[in-house]
Amino acid sequence: MVQSDSVSSVRGLIPAHLTPMSRGGAIHWDALTTHLRWLAAIPGVEWITTTAHASEVATLTTEERQRMIEHAVSVVPESIGVVAGVYDDGSARAAAEARRSVESGAKALLVFPSGVFAGGSQRRSESQRSHYEAVAEAVDVPLIIFKYPVGNPLTLPLETTLEICQTIPTVAAIKEWSYDIVEYEDTWRAIKADAPHVSVLSSFSRALFASLLVGSDGVLSGHGSIVADLQSELLAAMQEGDLTGARKAWDRIYPLAVACYADPFFDQHNRMKAALGILGRIPRDATYVRRPLVEVDDAELATLEAACVSAGLV
Repeated sequence: MVQSDSVSSVRGLIPAHLTPMSRGGAIHWDALTTHLRWLAAIPGVEWITTTAHASEVATLTTEERQRMIEHAVSVVPESIGVVAGVYDDGSARAAAEARRSVESGAKALLVFPSGVFAGGSQRRSESQRSHYEAVAEAVDVPLIIFKYPVGNPLTLPLETTLEICQTIPTVAAIKEWSYDIVEYEDTWRAIKADAPHVSVLSSFSRALFASLLVGSDGVLSGHGSIVADLQSELLAAMQEGDLTGARKAWDRIYPLAVACYADPFFDQHNRMKAALGILGRIPRDATYVRRPLVEVDDAELATLEAACVSAGLV
């Protein structure tokens, strides 16, 4: 059972769901229900993330975000907590969204960096910290901070990451998406040494096995929307020290990681949604996306089908 008042409880396998959509972009709520139930039935899933990148949060209205959280809460069992993304560039608006999300039933929040950070906030740690402080002051639930890739203007330097973890009591975890194994290991070691109450959740979906070899308290990833069952096997093997078993699980995940995270990178979730259709987990007519995203073409569908076969999923 998730203890929402315990920061140490945000760990384990945390897939981020996709948003099935009909032609024209209407949310396909029945397909979303099916998708959520599949994720919730996988051993090791302790939380499910909604209103995040994988959910196409940037295209959702305020009302849709609230309804999506409420829908997820109503579908998944009480033993699984719902993490809601807080996605707004203004700190006051992010705080308001955090309050709405908690009122809608979210038990933890994934706080996205503000787009304002792109102007050079790495040299103003107080600016980055203040964004998370604003959300923390608005709600009393565990927070997950989102560490973007090295080189991305929205990323948090290690020193700022550690400062936020040490000074904001409700920070429970880091979604570590630095996509740099040296940065990942530095973050892992620093957090375990100086903020051990904070979980480090790997989001290295393209190189997940490598990050887990360094160390991890769990996985938070949109790729889990299609391979959470294999990620569960991978995590279980790693926890048992079974590297042979872990590599076997990763060898199955790898073809879909390559296919989903190919260039252009921003098509990743479009591909994952198409894969759900290929696998029969949602109807094919629920695999549409909202503009400015576009659906994958026939050539990519063939690549995804081949990856699903290589993974042993079909």
